[in-house]
Amino acid sequence: MLAEIHATSLGSPSFWILLLSTMGVAVVHTLAGPDHYLPFIVMGRARRWSVRRTVFWTSLCGLGHVASSVVVALGAVIFGYGLERVELIEEFRGNLAAWAMIAFGAVYFAWGLKKALRAQAHVHAHAHEGGAVHTHAHAHEAQHLHAHGEEAGFRLTPWVLFTIFVLGPCEPMIPLVMYPAAQGQWTDMTLVVLVFTALTVAAMLVTVLLTLRGIRLLPLQRWERYTHVIAGGLVLCAGCAIQFLGL
Repeated sequence: MLAEIHATSLGSPSFWILLLSTMGVAVVHTLAGPDHYLPFIVMGRARRWSVRRTVFWTSLCGLGHVASSVVVALGAVIFGYGLERVELIEEFRGNLAAWAMIAFGAVYFAWGLKKALRAQAHVHAHAHEGGAVHTHAHAHEAQHLHAHGEEAGFRLTPWVLFTIFVLGPCEPMIPLVMYPAAQGQWTDMTLVVLVFTALTVAAMLVTVLLTLRGIRLLPLQRWERYTHVIAGGLVLCAGCAIQFLGL
């Protein structure tokens, strides 16, 4: 009987409408939210992540982002929560994630600014016997920091991003999961989750990798010491946009 229900559901027009809606919502929701890809672009560029590392952390955060909302949706169905109650839960999670992104961006911005100022070269003049004078430039960053100082400063950056993404709700997916789950159409629900997850992660990866590739073509050498400042500032702005503009 269960197999018959699944077969009928998979072949029905309502299933294909649900699946096509899932595909459209996944792509549009991801591309319309800069918070889905901006942190990986700026942090990947600032911290010089390899392509493999960028792909790994972008994918992992995308999976965590979707999985947390699937858990919430399934929990709502199991405990009989209505969509309004779920929206309150997701709103709370959204506020928590936004403030976490704001805090992380602000701290990283301040750290990057301190790092940039220490890297600023300045000139010293030295007088020698016979009246000869020579000058030399140096930066405190080079003299007073160890070679691994950058990694020691924010070694947990990817894990912080992962935590923020797990906290961050994926609101458009909630009704798409709850609808088939509430009717016991678990095969439909599983397909919806798999399609939504695959397209969300794919859209994140394509956007991040193409943008990073384009940035490498730009002449940004003079701004190199400000990359951490820019990264922290953009993450901070993304968090503020989510919290105060509802993006």
